[in-house]
Amino acid sequence: MTQTLRLHQGPQATRILGVGSRQPDKVVTNDDLSEIMDTSDQWIRERVGIIERRFAEKDESLVDMAVIAGRRAVADAGLAPSDVDTVILPNCTMPTLIPNAAAQVADRIGVQAPGAFDLNAACAGFCYGLGVASDLIRAGSAGKVLVIGAEKLTDSVDPVDRANAIIFADGAGAVVVGPSEQPEIGPVVWGSAGDLVDTIGMRDGKYIYQEGQSVFRWATTKIAPIALQAIEAAGIQPSDVDVLIPHQANLRIVEAIAKRLRANGAREDMVVADDIKYSGNTSSASIPMALDHMRAAGRVKKGDVVLMVGFGAGLSYAGQVAICP
Repeated sequence: MTQTLRLHQGPQATRILGVGSRQPDKVVTNDDLSEIMDTSDQWIRERVGIIERRFAEKDESLVDMAVIAGRRAVADAGLAPSDVDTVILPNCTMPTLIPNAAAQVADRIGVQAPGAFDLNAACAGFCYGLGVASDLIRAGSAGKVLVIGAEKLTDSVDPVDRANAIIFADGAGAVVVGPSEQPEIGPVVWGSAGDLVDTIGMRDGKYIYQEGQSVFRWATTKIAPIALQAIEAAGIQPSDVDVLIPHQANLRIVEAIAKRLRANGAREDMVVADDIKYSGNTSSASIPMALDHMRAAGRVKKGDVVLMVGFGAGLSYAGQVAICP
């Protein structure tokens, strides 16, 4: 006789309950970098749009930054750590594969015996994690999920590599996802282009490299259509989007995506994240960190329709629409 198994059933909808972030205290300007490599403030601003970035000190780890961002997100949600039962930690710069970061971070925050795992989709990691968190809750497998994108990229970048050292930085951004009476997180639209895997990788297993022009062409042509698919999947129109937060890879890429969306019906007054100017490229941390910074600055407010889209090594991409808490 075949046994019938019981399945859990969760709520029909989810939402972001709280947001938090952590950036290191050390500010590194373009002029600072020009003292150790052949570059200049003007050259960096023209090519990637960065004015300054934050570097962690040697004794501040990815886990340390994730703990602070996670605590802030839980507090912002008005919750206690005991209210969280799952921790997902998108990252691609943990110095060791074992142990993972998520379990350590959860323990230090005070989340007791959670489901805890890392997720590596590089710069698309946060959007992947948000999609997984939402679906876990709707399936009844989790109640409240803490998603923390955290990176210490300075450990993985050759400090005198002009092509990459000017771009990458450190930080963490987090959200708490929970059940909702109305849908406030849309379906994730995701995918990959594994045939382009060699365009971003690790040189000698130590330092990040990327074929800048190839990645730029891919991102400026392929990501806006993904963003439009996420809008369609959420059942809204481009004109309904109040805020666009793409992965903060390069200001020129961000502006190109926004231009394509406006050509397809997005409003001229749509607010576009430009956190890269003062934070640099923080990979999986960039989207939640930008959301937290923009909310603190009053550029995004409760109830705004936010379109998020991440893209990076793999090549991987993912996006969804969410309502700002």
